[in-house]
Amino acid sequence: MRTARLALDPAFTVGPVPRRLFGSFVEHMGRCVYTGIFEPDHPTADEDGLRTDVLELTREIGPTVVRYPGGNFVSGFEWEDSVGPREERPRRIDRAWRSVETNQFGLAEFDAWARKVGTETMMAVNLGTRGLQEACDLLEYTNLDSGTKFSELRRAHGSKDPFDIKLWCLGNELDGPWQTGHKTAAEYGRLAAETGMAMRSIDPSIELVAVGSSSRSMPTFGEWESTVLDLAYHAVDYVSCHAYYEEKEGDVGNFLASAVDMDLFIEQVVATADAVRAKGKHSKKINLSFDEWNVWYQSRPHHAEGVQPWDVAPRVIEDEYSITDAVVVGTLLNSLLRHSDRVTIGAQAQLVNVIGLLRSEPGGDAWKQTIAHPFEQVRRLASGDVLQVVTQSDKYESSNFGGVDVVDASATWDEETLTLFLANRDLSEPASVDVALRGFGVDRVSSAKVLAATEGQDRHTTNATGDHQQVGLRPLEDVSVTDGTATVVLPPLSWAVVQLRKG
Repeated sequence: MRTARLALDPAFTVGPVPRRLFGSFVEHMGRCVYTGIFEPDHPTADEDGLRTDVLELTREIGPTVVRYPGGNFVSGFEWEDSVGPREERPRRIDRAWRSVETNQFGLAEFDAWARKVGTETMMAVNLGTRGLQEACDLLEYTNLDSGTKFSELRRAHGSKDPFDIKLWCLGNELDGPWQTGHKTAAEYGRLAAETGMAMRSIDPSIELVAVGSSSRSMPTFGEWESTVLDLAYHAVDYVSCHAYYEEKEGDVGNFLASAVDMDLFIEQVVATADAVRAKGKHSKKINLSFDEWNVWYQSRPHHAEGVQPWDVAPRVIEDEYSITDAVVVGTLLNSLLRHSDRVTIGAQAQLVNVIGLLRSEPGGDAWKQTIAHPFEQVRRLASGDVLQVVTQSDKYESSNFGGVDVVDASATWDEETLTLFLANRDLSEPASVDVALRGFGVDRVSSAKVLAATEGQDRHTTNATGDHQQVGLRPLEDVSVTDGTATVVLPPLSWAVVQLRKG
């Protein structure tokens, strides 16, 4: 039996739970849009061609913000192609994923979808092949009421009311050589500053995200953030972080420690941003938008068998997620919560099919992947304030990170309910977790659920086609409160959420 003890107190908080932390991402890539959220010929399609089965699952997992339309796609996106009568919209090649974009789903369709989901739009502008003027034109189209060229164009297209988008990404991953329009940090920093200030002159209420490093392993990491923020600090509100993790060469211990890397990534970007703040004598703080993160098996083929260049909506990186992947996602959510004083926006990439929380089949079913369950539970149950949690845990040795806690934890408190999000990284042994409840006044278990292998399953079990509910949450029985201490026994390789209440 592995052991851990959590030290926490209602007086010691990270800060309020930022609701935008629980976002997702819809990119015009593979089948995320077409046969994902939009399929006019599907039996469940509504009057707008939206799949209502996917719509309902999206409402259940509940992303609070959705980034759109990319991703690598946005660096070649001509937004004018995606508005107006569908029969007049051009088909374009997408250089990022070597496919054809039909533009049958565009800005108005996404706005209608987002309103039906009940989520906020996070719009990305093309600073790869386009620039300041096109970004301003798009903002005018989406946010101005009437009386100007592009606001009147939107009204002529049938959208009388503005889309009123407040959150904008100034490009995507322009530090990466793979990106159409790849730039140096100095080139991008100046462009972001100029574009940001011009956009604010149109709508001063918007919030802007500057492109940060595409991963912590980028050779320009740190230097990129420093240079970009030196040039654009005054013009932006956030800097982005992107990170994907996978199990490599069977090193499951390293994979299960992915949140250690995310912790370091966040802390190093915060340190860089704060150094630029001090150097420039700025009064505001730059927060982080972790607007791409997930498990992604980049070592696997990106395209399904039979996919050809310039296909429409090809099967691209449709990973099927296992119990192991879900536990890792749970720990990544813990990392975001632990740093939620500075990471105030998050977007798990992506929503459907493409490394998706959800999967769907053309003309067929839609279902939740294993990784959707931790996301949904944290989004639903994290409330009030995020607590500082000091974890004293047994450790295991990992090749990249040395000694790693077997038990990973985060917690929130809303004056009535203490919510614990816990993971056991040990593959074979249960873990007993003790939590001292002094100061909380809670004395009973109101809810306890766990995601772990059941009889006949192993750590590789997925919710693949054929049985969409093999892996989910079940009651966690071994939880008790005695003499002011809660004890939770976690099964091997598991993620759990436990709620403790007063009375």
